[in-house]
Amino acid sequence: MIATVASASLVGVEGRPVTVEVHVSNGLPGFTVVGLPDAACRESMNRVRSAILSSGLKWPTRKVTVNLAPSGTRKGGPGLDLPIAIGLLAASGELAVEALAGVGMVGELGLDGTIRTVPGIYSLAESVRSDRVVVPAEAECDVSMAESGAVFVASRLRHVVEWLNGLPTTVRRCRSRFTGGDRESRCDESVSTHAGAVDFSSIRGHRLAKRALEVAAAGGHNCLLVGPPGSGKSTLANSLPTILPPLTVSGAREVARIKSAMGGTTHAGWERELPFRSPHHSATLAAMTGGGSAQIRPGEVTLAHRGVLFLDELGEFRTEVLEALRQPLEEGVIRVVRANSEAVLPADFHLVAAMNPCPCGSPDGPGTCRCRQTELSRYHRRLSGPLLDRIDIRLAIRPETGMVVKGAERQEPSVKVAERVRKVRSICLERQG
Repeated sequence: MIATVASASLVGVEGRPVTVEVHVSNGLPGFTVVGLPDAACRESMNRVRSAILSSGLKWPTRKVTVNLAPSGTRKGGPGLDLPIAIGLLAASGELAVEALAGVGMVGELGLDGTIRTVPGIYSLAESVRSDRVVVPAEAECDVSMAESGAVFVASRLRHVVEWLNGLPTTVRRCRSRFTGGDRESRCDESVSTHAGAVDFSSIRGHRLAKRALEVAAAGGHNCLLVGPPGSGKSTLANSLPTILPPLTVSGAREVARIKSAMGGTTHAGWERELPFRSPHHSATLAAMTGGGSAQIRPGEVTLAHRGVLFLDELGEFRTEVLEALRQPLEEGVIRVVRANSEAVLPADFHLVAAMNPCPCGSPDGPGTCRCRQTELSRYHRRLSGPLLDRIDIRLAIRPETGMVVKGAERQEPSVKVAERVRKVRSICLERQG
């Protein structure tokens, strides 16, 4: 007998539909998975078998063949455990095959029959081609924002079997957090920023720099701050998220999709968090742009999507890493292509970069420092003309005494600056659509 269950597999940050076909036939007992599975999929037999037996269900002592269609594309991750188990039970007669019509599933199985969440559960739930989707109960907050059909949450394999058989169980429908809302409407009037964010009211002086950041926030411009150590470049960069507008509903969903693909979990108030990424200058090309041999994972440019990417010590980054930023800065996406797979990852972010005037960081700049001319040429040659052409605002920063003072008075707070930024953004939307 053959049973079919709809599911999905993660590629980059997007889910791709997968159809799990299970065939139970006469022959020597065995379990075979075909359809280009990765190591996690091939190991599913041990997890599925233990989960079925721990749930008080029967494991068929017959030949079991599992096909992951389409067979020409690679599938990865343990999220196919649940659909394989349900398909096997239906094919072996423990469930009615008709009960699987219009039902899709995603989830990893524990040896005791519990259903666990997997990375990318948000995208996977959206990608399953079925009217009803069953996901782990611990992922309820993540899938509550998904744009899909009816989503149900379950904590154990036995509960799903009872639900499919029409018996009373704890499987329940998940309520969507956005029902009928405008995709371009703002999620919240306030913005939740990272722990190191600095309010404008805490920065004394640097009127020109703060004005430049306000213009950058209003127009979506990229910035380069050049100044000696201690001039406040990092502090100014950390203040930018406090004046940016809150995420829209569609933008919040994009951020949540990326966070879920990286294995992170969401929580109440997730829609107010603006991404802020600050990778070290030793970051590799794959870490910045994304990649991987077995499975494509997002890089820093994708993790900063809809937020801020802060590159401190810009002149110390590798040349190939900086040159790789040219495409995402221009198009807002990055295309990662490997021999066996490819993915288009979102990468629409504010770039804020900071660097010293010269390698030694002399406060008086080139000409008065200890740097040789060859060192200066090598340092500045890392920033090519095409890359600098994508940075709209370049500003020289000079040190100011007592720049950061907690609770400083007569300094404009970020809230007021953010109001002006939102008004400018509104005018731009009305003018350009």
